[in-house]
Amino acid sequence: MSSAEKIVRARAERSAARRNLKGDFSAQFAEDVVRDVKEDFAERQRIRRPYELIWQLNMNFTMGNQYCGISPRGTIEQEDRYYFWQEKQVFNHVSTIVDTRVSRLNRVRPQPTVRPFSNSEADVNAAKLSAKILAGATEKLRLNEAVSRAITWSEVCGTAFYKVSWDSAAKDARLSVCSPFEIYPDSNVTASLEECASVIHAKVYSSEEVKDMWGADIAGQTVNVYAIDGTHTATGLGGNFAVPSVVKEVKRDQVQVIERYTKPSGKYPHGKLEIVAGDALLYCGELPYRLGENGEYVYPFVRQASLEQAGCFWGTSMVERVIPIQRAYNAVKNRKHEFLNRLSMGVLTVEDGSVDTDSLEEEGLSPGKILVYRQGSVKPSLMDSGNVPSDFTYEEEQLLKEFVTVSGVSEFARDSSTPAQVTSGVALQLIAEQDDIRLASSADSVRRCVKRIAQFILRLYKQFVDVPQLMRYTDGQNSAEVFYFTGSDVASDDVVFETENELSDSIATRRSMLFDLLKAGVLSDSDGKLSASAKAKVLGLMGFGNWDAAQDVAQLHAARAARENVEPDKAEVLAVDDHAIHVEEHTRRLISADLGGEDKSKRDKLLAHVEEHRRYMQTRTPSETDEA
Repeated sequence: MSSAEKIVRARAERSAARRNLKGDFSAQFAEDVVRDVKEDFAERQRIRRPYELIWQLNMNFTMGNQYCGISPRGTIEQEDRYYFWQEKQVFNHVSTIVDTRVSRLNRVRPQPTVRPFSNSEADVNAAKLSAKILAGATEKLRLNEAVSRAITWSEVCGTAFYKVSWDSAAKDARLSVCSPFEIYPDSNVTASLEECASVIHAKVYSSEEVKDMWGADIAGQTVNVYAIDGTHTATGLGGNFAVPSVVKEVKRDQVQVIERYTKPSGKYPHGKLEIVAGDALLYCGELPYRLGENGEYVYPFVRQASLEQAGCFWGTSMVERVIPIQRAYNAVKNRKHEFLNRLSMGVLTVEDGSVDTDSLEEEGLSPGKILVYRQGSVKPSLMDSGNVPSDFTYEEEQLLKEFVTVSGVSEFARDSSTPAQVTSGVALQLIAEQDDIRLASSADSVRRCVKRIAQFILRLYKQFVDVPQLMRYTDGQNSAEVFYFTGSDVASDDVVFETENELSDSIATRRSMLFDLLKAGVLSDSDGKLSASAKAKVLGLMGFGNWDAAQDVAQLHAARAARENVEPDKAEVLAVDDHAIHVEEHTRRLISADLGGEDKSKRDKLLAHVEEHRRYMQTRTPSETDEA
């Protein structure tokens, strides 16, 4: 085949592919797509099976079902005890480690804001509006709750995912958390989502939900899903208890929806999305969302990993690392308790035929019991079991230290107890910093995900909001604002964080730093006093917000001055104005970078307005100044 023929054939294939993506496909084409997607999904299930077993085992150990393991048949099976008296108690340190890590990572709540493209007033105002849109959207989508759920999944299973999509019915963005059981990459050895040629999202819905979401009547079937069920475990000497465990459960009238996302290529410049439910093809078209840097079509997923594995798509969990230690710890504690049982209950030796062994076995040696033995036989006696070997205690202490070494969660972080012989405040601070260092990788993953989600939300609004949409914005300081916006108002999606490390930059440390700056006089003017606007900003940074009426008035004056900056023609100096705040806001506007390009008359009017404020300040009486 000549090069010209190859070009013609490639164009024909791309043309046919585009026709198919537009929905102009036959029943045969739909059948072929459904079969291809299902076969691809079955193969991905097979190659991902070993990772699923690890996740199930991690979940079982976290919940307390710790006498189970992965069998050679590729299933999670319970371990039976060898003797009726064998102790199988669970001394769960895994859940404590997970709870501590989750609690500390839940402190990582970076506040995303939008950085302006330049220092021009127009770009600054556009960035402020985008930041308000983002703040209102994250509050509406309950981003903090989604992050908490994802942290729990990633800490137990190693990986969690966020899905950012658009709800056409509600005309708004939608955020959901996907467990690792729902995501199937084309390869388990890719390092990121972006490197995957395609990704499958498989989830089970009821037939009614499928009809509401896609408008298709799909007959429900019986499917297997993972669920939590109770497992009864014998603990030794007749005792037993129930622990939750991960099992497969059958659900009826369910439909498995398979979404296969294919990234853009030469054949599909805008990527491809195929949605299959049952034996029906619900959708076959281009990727719906332009979430990339320059309006590129990318996957609507964000991946969060607890601990990265080199050359692996799936992250690893700390649970996986401490399982061997937990098994050894349970074994040592149970063997120690068995030894104590022998010491406390005793082991009775009797001559054959000298006593009624059945009665003795059932009733034991109760206090006040009359033990009758055959005349002339050897009197029953208790066997000397010795003392509990010190090796048990030593091994138990060493295993507790290994928990700390492997997990990175010290006693100081786990149970608020200081290590022995550590009384220095500096030493305790170093221990706390070391705990934060061990969490740095997981915390960075949370920050990257929040930043990525924020960018996706802004790009969705920019793509889909064509008519004015109402948004409510609150600054967390008893101040709320309602405004309308369209996609064209989202001029910037350069998301940055106000803090770099929330683990160490807490409210307490920020307040302490502010007090130090106030004592040093860094925030005071040349006369050693704080201006009204500076007081308002200090109270806001300390988390008090609109703490008193004076704070409310100061913010109102600053807001009125900002409006006058936009329309100096309508600016009017009132006797009740806080002239110092107005002069400061107007001066900031006058020395901004883009002011030189504006109409000179507008600048002159603002200068005259500032001069009028200065005259008011000069004519004020000393008593008025003292009252202010």
